[in-house]
Amino acid sequence: MSSNQNQDPKRKRNKWLALVNIPVQMGVIVFLFAYGGKWLDAHYPNKHNLYVKILTLAGVAIAFYNVNRQLKDINRDDEQS
Repeated sequence: MSSNQNQDPKRKRNKWLALVNIPVQMGVIVFLFAYGGKWLDAHYPNKHNLYVKILTLAGVAIAFYNVNRQLKDINRDDEQS
């Protein structure tokens, strides 16, 4: 057996682990931004709860950026091996 065959199952496992972690990371990012927005709305009240809306949308945008970056890294690693 060559060393490449020994590393393939480990690389596949790491790839799937990264893919499984993506939804968890997205959820945590969006939750933290929404929680921060709720905290700001509670301490600095406004008529339309703008802080929670703006920060939640920012959290979603950051989460999607993070997913895109991670998927590009995974695809790049697949092409190199």
